[in-house]
This record gives sequence, structure tokens and C-alpha cells, in this order.
Amino acid sequence: MARRCFTSPVQLELFLARAGLRPLEPEWIEVAGRQVPLRFVPNPNARRYILRLDRDGVARVTIPSRGSLKQAREFAAKNADWIGRQFLNRATATRNDKAWGHGTGIFFRGGRVRLSVDGGRITFADQAVTLGDTLTSVRRAVESHLLELAGRELFDRTAALAKLHGFVIRKVWIRNQRSRWGSSSTRGTIALNWRLVQMPESVRDYIILHELAHQRVMNHSDRFWQEVERLCPAWREAEAWLKKHERVIRHALPAE
Repeated sequence: MARRCFTSPVQLELFLARAGLRPLEPEWIEVAGRQVPLRFVPNPNARRYILRLDRDGVARVTIPSRGSLKQAREFAAKNADWIGRQFLNRATATRNDKAWGHGTGIFFRGGRVRLSVDGGRITFADQAVTLGDTLTSVRRAVESHLLELAGRELFDRTAALAKLHGFVIRKVWIRNQRSRWGSSSTRGTIALNWRLVQMPESVRDYIILHELAHQRVMNHSDRFWQEVERLCPAWREAEAWLKKHERVIRHALPAE
């Protein structure tokens, strides 16, 4: 459930005034010759500026409690190249979505495998997927299958690693996160990206252990990385794998 940012119209007006914002005032930013609309969203609970590209093509900038409209504009301008890359990634993903079919390569458990499509049946590695009437897209069918697989496997693996290292976890969520492999809350909740099933087991475990480490240190300080080192001595190798393959994994592009 989404959290409300404001408790009353008066609080909203006061915050807008302090941030120098005028409601419903349209603004634009030029990105690679494209005029992209900007939407500024004050959030007194935010601690930093956050930039997102919404599904409708609007660049949304979250303004923290002590932020200003001037700094929000500068933040958007500084990250104009990022906005451009997001448009490119979406266009590429759309093209590849249509291209998925017999012979398409994807990552699964850290290796490249090929899809075999025969009528209403898709197979790859040791997996089999049925193309139902409502799942006419091969990509959607495969990703839905991987999501279900992640739901079964990642919960059990997280529970096992937590028990091994003495952590108490209340909940494990499997999500379709766009910008994170995982997250951890102070309430003992861990969220993991379903795409972990596409990674090698060592990398999958590193991400889980990374989030478990946050149960003891809720930042990325030296003390946090010392905890990661204790839990997962090979974390640097896992980070190197992620850096090399994150584009094809994160954006679900067919492997080369």
C-alpha cells in the first residue's frame, strides 16, 4: 500500500511554499532533442532527491523535506543522460519483447540457455512453460514462470541463510524491482528481485547475505562491508559478475 505524503491540505500548501513550488505548473527538460515533461513531488519523508521516469514518459523528481525547486531542477538537469538511457532501454525492451521466440537466449541460474518453442509449450534448461490463451507473449510467459519459481526458491534460501548466520527474519517479499536487487527494513522484512533466479547461486546468495547484513548495519559504512565480508568472503567476485551482466539481467534482454 502506498504511503501518503501529507496529512492535510494545509500541510501540503506550507510545504509547497517552502520548496518554492507552484502546484500544476508544467515544466520541461530537453533530453537528446526530446522535450520531456517534469513533475516535482514534494515529500517531507524523503531524505534525498529521487528521479524516476514514469510509464507515461514524465520525469518525476521527489523533493526531500529540506529541498528546493531550484535544487530539484539542477538535479534533473544533472541526470538528463540517465533519463535518455531510460527511454532507450524502454525502446530496446519493447523490440526484444516482440523478438522472443524459438531460439531466444536468456540467462538462467547464471548461464545462457535457449528457449525451445513448440506449439503451446516452451522449454529451457530443466524448465517447461505452457503458453495459455491469455499469455500470447513468449517473454511474458517465461518471466511469469521465473517469478513463480523465485517465489518458491528465494524464500527457502533466505530462511536457510538467516538461520545459518543467526538472523531473525519476519517476512520475505519477492518483487519485480526495477532498480534494486533487494532491500531490507528495520522491521525484519527483506524484499528480493525475482531475477535472482537468473544469476549463479553464489551471486544470488551474496545479494541475500547483503540484505541480511543490513539487519545489523542499516547503511553502507565500513562497518557494514566488514559484516558483508564476514558473511560472504567472495562478495567482490559477485559484485564483478553483477556489474558485467546487470544490463541483460535487469532489463530482461535476451542474452547474446
